[in-house]
Order: sequence, then structure tokens, then C-alpha cells
Amino acid sequence: MNALVNLAVEVPENPLVPPIPELVIGLIAFFIVFGFLAKKLLPNINKVLDERRAQIEGRIEDAEATQAEAQQVLADYRAQLADARHEAARLRQEAQEQGATLIAEMRAEGQRQREEIIAAGHAQIEADRKAAAQSLRQDVGTLATELAGKLVGESLEDHARQSRTIDRFLDELEAKAASDATKAEAGR
Repeated sequence: MNALVNLAVEVPENPLVPPIPELVIGLIAFFIVFGFLAKKLLPNINKVLDERRAQIEGRIEDAEATQAEAQQVLADYRAQLADARHEAARLRQEAQEQGATLIAEMRAEGQRQREEIIAAGHAQIEADRKAAAQSLRQDVGTLATELAGKLVGESLEDHARQSRTIDRFLDELEAKAASDATKAEAGR
């Protein structure tokens, strides 16, 4: 044994390599702890990981469903917006058409009123002209009768005679005016 002790003393020990009995005991303890962890702790860890995976997958599915629903809502919104724009364009077109119709009706009404006013004006002018001509005829007749009475030296107060004289005088004036107008037009 001495020889062994001498041999053991002579061989220096490597600090990195543990002695074999310690190595065997360490490996046995490691496998016991590893087996305990694999039997007791690893199923719990896997269970928690599976629950987390299921929650994450559920949340992903919920997010995908929410996203699909949001896409559907967005598509519905865009369709409603397009419908609203179409309806607004239609209403705008109808309003323009109604405005054009109203403008046309107002123009026609204005034209009709203008024609009525012009016709009434012409009728009034014609009535005024006739009244002025009648008044002028009477005034000219009276003056002509007085003048003729003064020239003749006798009274021409007889109404029938007075009317004939006036009519004859005015007819001569109208004939002279008509012949002057015809000459003026021929001269042009």
C-alpha cells in the first residue's frame, strides 16, 4: 500500500477532473433530480405553455375575426358612402332640373306678363289716341265753326250743319296727310 500511497503522492491531481466516486455520485444525483423534474415539474410547465399557446391562438383568432368584421364594416361603410354620394348627385341633378324648370316657367310667365303689359299699353295708347282725336275733332270743329261763322257773317250754330262742316274739313285734312305720307315713302 505504501507503493500506492507513493504513487498517489507522486501523481499530481488535475483540478479540472473530479474524482470518479464524486463523478458517479453527482451523475446519480443529477438523474434523480432530472427524473423528478421530468415527472413533476415538466408536465406543469408544458401545461402552462399549452394554456398560453391556446390563449395566444384564441387571441389571434379573435383578432382575425375582429379584423374580418372591421373589413366588413369598412366595406359596408364604403358602400353606404358610395350610395350617399350617388344619392347626393341624384338630388343635385334633380335640383338643377327643377331650377331649370322653374327658370323656364318664370321666363314664360315673365314673357306672358310682358306681352299683357305691352298689349294693355297699346290698348291704352289707342284709347288715348282716339280720345285725343275725338277731343281734337271737337275743338277743331268748334274753332272751325266759329271761324267760318265770322267769315260768312252768319251763325253756324245748327248742330247738324256744324257736324257736316267739321267732318268734311277733317276728312280733307286726313286725305292730305295720307297723300303726303305716300309721297314721302315714294321718295325714299
